[in-house]
Amino acid sequence: MALRLKFLILCGFTLTAYLAAISREQSLPWLLAALLSAALLTGMFWPHWLLQRLSVRRVGPQRALEGETIVFRVDLQNRGWLPRFMVELVDRLPFVGAAEQGANDGDKLLGSVAYVPGRGARSFDVPLQCEKRGFYKLGPMGLASSFPLGLAEARSRADRSLQTLTIYPKVFPILSLPLFGAPSQIHRGGYCLPEGAGAAEFSGLREYRRGDNPRHIHWPTTARLNELMVKEFEPLASACICIALDLGRDANIGQGKHSTVEYAIRIAASVAGYACSQNMHSRLLADAKRPLHILSGKGDFHYQTILDALAVVDADGNTPYATLLTEIALNCVRGETVLLLLAEPPHRNAATLQALALLRAKGVYLFAVIFERASFFASANGGKTRMDDQKLAAGLTELGAHCLTVRRGDDLTVLFNQ
Repeated sequence: MALRLKFLILCGFTLTAYLAAISREQSLPWLLAALLSAALLTGMFWPHWLLQRLSVRRVGPQRALEGETIVFRVDLQNRGWLPRFMVELVDRLPFVGAAEQGANDGDKLLGSVAYVPGRGARSFDVPLQCEKRGFYKLGPMGLASSFPLGLAEARSRADRSLQTLTIYPKVFPILSLPLFGAPSQIHRGGYCLPEGAGAAEFSGLREYRRGDNPRHIHWPTTARLNELMVKEFEPLASACICIALDLGRDANIGQGKHSTVEYAIRIAASVAGYACSQNMHSRLLADAKRPLHILSGKGDFHYQTILDALAVVDADGNTPYATLLTEIALNCVRGETVLLLLAEPPHRNAATLQALALLRAKGVYLFAVIFERASFFASANGGKTRMDDQKLAAGLTELGAHCLTVRRGDDLTVLFNQ
């Protein structure tokens, strides 16, 4: 709008100068009209010339964590013999500004280059914050200029190569979880694992190795052989986690990264990271347009698979959470702990509690995270919503579930490590 206004004003002055020159037989008005015409033509065509024979290239990471600051390297090259002035670099970076308003496909100004010599190049670094997890297509990158008079802006796509960026959900440290053991094939009884460490049975002796727990030294044998001997144990039970993620549309309250589904994804990623760091089995299930079924596994590769999936999921499902929990009950492992992420509307609580009762009947333990919907979305019936949350928590307590309540703005690190 400002460029058009400048152009119209200069056109008006030029036209006025020509009318004045025609009505007078003097050279000065003609000279003034010629100067204004030259300025008008220069302002219109010079920006287009500035962008000719210029190329730009962006180099940066393809993976990052939510909240992390990444650096893009931008290289601008002038293939012409004459220098270029006042060139702006623009790029399509949908992850910038996505925290509050979702993905933004508008062009972002990365910076301006005041001077590029003929047959020369300029390079600079652009730090950007990864505001929200997701899979983004970047670019194409382009150039813009309105130099010297700002009458017209020329744009060109100097780099048509696209780049993708995967932003993984931000995880927080978890020191311990109230998990229980799932029996193995040689299980001979119930073993409670409050620290998620597993249960074991004595299987033999071996020589002491550096790093062994001194409590496991078998002193009678050590005294007899005059050599440190430690006890070995055969695992009887190990904790395993099933993460049940609710990706229903009506279970997502809030905006941007301050929504219940984003909190749930962060919690799911952090719990999966804790399980893999403790060498526990974990699996992830969710119903959406693209159902998410990651089978039980452990280790770094399994954790990376979970992160890849959580980076791109959307709350676009229509399946009630109770349906997913019923499916889990059909193929659950006795002693398994199911992580519940509850943010669905109150009218579905009865069906959800019924499905959870089936899980408990199958010998499954419940770890429930209840999102206080009223804190994520300030509605007129906030008091009624809190009462519904309290009723849900009471029903979960009757089922023997370990419950945590999450509100908007809570520090999840503190909440999960109290």
